[in-house]
Amino acid sequence: MQPLKTPTPRQASGRMAEDRALAYLQQRGLKLVEKNFRCKGGEIDLVLAEAGSGLLVFVEVRQRNSRRYGGAAASVTRSKQAKLIIAAEVFLQRYAQPPACRFDVVAIDDDAIEWIRQAFET
Repeated sequence: MQPLKTPTPRQASGRMAEDRALAYLQQRGLKLVEKNFRCKGGEIDLVLAEAGSGLLVFVEVRQRNSRRYGGAAASVTRSKQAKLIIAAEVFLQRYAQPPACRFDVVAIDDDAIEWIRQAFET
């Protein structure tokens, strides 16, 4: 059995940002479906469902210490979007009839949280 690896400071900070984003979204009525979905093509930080509608929301959480260089939201590049789309396609394979979905970004700059709904499309 391999020993557990201690997360790097960056990994620990990322997990705290994801936990903060999850709490923020749950307070707004979304329900957690899965956290940190990984596949060969990419990773999705949070998969949530909108209460009542059945809409799946794939969420990328980004955190930056400052808004310099565009801040957290600007760090979701086209390359990152492509990886998120691939991971979402893999995730949706578990459904016989895939539900409607969208891609959101939760950007955390310092202490400010911005929830960007429908941040990009496939």
